[in-house]
Amino acid sequence: MSNAATSVPVQFAGYLTTSEAARFVRLSPRTLERLRVQGTGPRYIKAGPGKRAKVLYRPADLREWLEATTFQSTAEYG
Repeated sequence: MSNAATSVPVQFAGYLTTSEAARFVRLSPRTLERLRVQGTGPRYIKAGPGKRAKVLYRPADLREWLEATTFQSTAEYG
């Protein structure tokens, strides 16, 4: 079953694509992809089997990742 307005399967409604997630965190999609490969980006979901499965992000995971990367001073990270 799909959401008629967006043609997104209902089980994935509310999830964001890489491009949408990049806009959400104000990064380029390529930067978000690089962070995913490096293992330093936000948690994500692979919607389907195999390497070519669609990558989706939950807004809550994006917010959690942003909160975890919050600093008050440049001395706090290195």
